[in-house]
Amino acid sequence: MEAKKFKVNVRTAPGCHLVALSGELDLSTADMLRRQTEPLAADTGASLTLDLQELVYIDSTGIGVIVGLLKIRQAAGLGIQVQHVPAKIRRLFDMTGLTRFLTFLAGESGGGGTVEAAREGVPPADRKEDGR
Repeated sequence: MEAKKFKVNVRTAPGCHLVALSGELDLSTADMLRRQTEPLAADTGASLTLDLQELVYIDSTGIGVIVGLLKIRQAAGLGIQVQHVPAKIRRLFDMTGLTRFLTFLAGESGGGGTVEAAREGVPPADRKEDGR
C-alpha cells in the first residue's frame, strides 16, 4: 500500500483560519504542519479550525504538533475547532485525552449548514446569529 502524500491547505478569511489536512501526518511530515500552522495559532484575532476529512493517518508526532498548537491557543485563552474527523482518528483523540481540549463542530461527518459555513471560511463559533 502506497502512503498518501501529506498536504496542508490553508484558507484564511477575516477572523478565521481553516486548515485542511490530507494524507499521512507522521514524523516525516509533522514539521511541515508545524511551520505552516504555528503562525496561524498565534493569530489571536482569528479562530483556528482543522478539517481532517482527508487525513488518513496520524502518529504521536502529529498529535504532538496539535498539542503544541493547543498550547499556543490556550495561552491566549483560545482553542482549536475540528471538523470532519474520521472515526479512527477520533478514537485516537479519545484514547490520548485530546478530545476534551478540542471543539468538534456539529455535522462533522458531513452535511449540515454549520460545516458548510466553516468550509466557506466562517467557523460557526464566529458567526453571530443575533447580528452582534
